[in-house]
Amino acid sequence: MLRACASCPVKFTDFFTAARGPIIERTRSLHRMHGTRKMNTLAHPLDPADATLTGMLSHFTLLEPVFDAMPDVVFFVKDAEARYALVNRTLASRCGYKDKTALLGKTAEDVFPRRFGRIYTAQDIAIINVGNQMVDQLELHLYPGRQPGWCLTCKQPLRDTAGRVVGLAGISRDLKADEGSHPAYSRLATVVQYIQDNYVQPLNLKQLAAMADMSVAQLERYFHKVFHLTPRQVLLKTRLDAATALLVSHDKVTDVAALCGYTDHSAFTRQFKATVGITPTEYRMLLHGTTHS
Repeated sequence: MLRACASCPVKFTDFFTAARGPIIERTRSLHRMHGTRKMNTLAHPLDPADATLTGMLSHFTLLEPVFDAMPDVVFFVKDAEARYALVNRTLASRCGYKDKTALLGKTAEDVFPRRFGRIYTAQDIAIINVGNQMVDQLELHLYPGRQPGWCLTCKQPLRDTAGRVVGLAGISRDLKADEGSHPAYSRLATVVQYIQDNYVQPLNLKQLAAMADMSVAQLERYFHKVFHLTPRQVLLKTRLDAATALLVSHDKVTDVAALCGYTDHSAFTRQFKATVGITPTEYRMLLHGTTHS
């Protein structure tokens, strides 16, 4: 969900809580290798020189070994034009690049499949223009030559000392659901597939629980344990995935709302804005490049 952020320059310690566990462990080893004085500069407010994008990149670069060591985490920094300024090895390899620097200067639309790339770039532009942060946004990622996979994405606008957004930093963490580690996965996967095939219909938790041979409480508990989501969140994501695709080609928001299972287009608009951060109409304008800063 997109949330309003403070007008002061971002503190790096706030942003990195999005993946604190693995990062803390790797950062501790970097402390041992390089000493704590240099690494601890990340915990202090930025001075004017460091509050430029170039200054911020110098701080983020210190943590490149941390993010390169996490194969299930995508990390990136983008400039005010939504172009990559820093990426980790995972993002580069998933996009089919052997060299990380090959992504620099490109937008998500340049490196991802068209359907997803346009959405990611529009999302970036909205965050940069509006100045909101995005916290644990459920997303379906599709990389060239890779199976689709769910992830939770956090994006943070980066501000200078005057409060102007000069770029953004982001983390996408894979949502893993390993069948060997989670015995209930196969039953839950059947439920997820049913939701994705029937998202236009109202969600009936009792029916879904019966499909998985579970109680409603068990279904919700296992969904959260395996997917880190509730059944309703999966339904919401499925509907919004369909909506973002339909908004590219459909003129009427009311038509998109009906096709995505909403009988009240006003409710659809409220839900879309609460989750994405902008209205369906504004989102479509961003996709077609008709908005202004």
